[in-house]
Amino acid sequence: MGHALTRGRSVELAEGRVTLRPIRARDAAAWQEVHTRNREWLRRWEATVPPGSAAGRRPTFRQMVRFLRAEAGAGRMLPFVVLYDGQLVGQVTVAGITWGSMCSAHVGYWVDERVAGLGVMPTAVALVADHCFFRLGVHRLEVCIRPENRASRRVVDKLGFREEGLRPRYLHIDGDWRDHLAYALNAEEVPEGLLMRWRAYRENRGFTW
Repeated sequence: MGHALTRGRSVELAEGRVTLRPIRARDAAAWQEVHTRNREWLRRWEATVPPGSAAGRRPTFRQMVRFLRAEAGAGRMLPFVVLYDGQLVGQVTVAGITWGSMCSAHVGYWVDERVAGLGVMPTAVALVADHCFFRLGVHRLEVCIRPENRASRRVVDKLGFREEGLRPRYLHIDGDWRDHLAYALNAEEVPEGLLMRWRAYRENRGFTW
């Protein structure tokens, strides 16, 4: 599986006006502009470093990219930036990739408030899910979301992820340990592909780009 994942590190995925490509150091200016402008929008949902943690301070962008690319090289992660009409508007990361008898991973994401509600993130998640399920051989994908994060929960609801229950004090966010709802999807639940499911959802509701 390592060989397949290595091929996936440099992949570019696209659907309509949405494109995903691996994050890189030269994304710094665009990434920081979007992230800084959306600080209040994202603050309640982004992971924080617990006081006294051995991890120390939050990493710089360059340190983050170095870590993400090292993890990708080790076969444990696929970090993408999300482009909408060619402009960086967010990030989606497949992390915790585990092979062997489990073949699973979890997905995290954030998006610019300016394009929230336009179908950008459901498209991005569908693209990475199909890539993981049908090109890399991942069997299960999981997304964990704070119950209060209605916008993020709508993403997985639209795509048909199963809600599997509450994980109390699961992740340190915005200064404290926060409960999360776990959502999951197995490859055999979407034999037609998650992107096809998302296209059908949009067509049934008359949505276009």
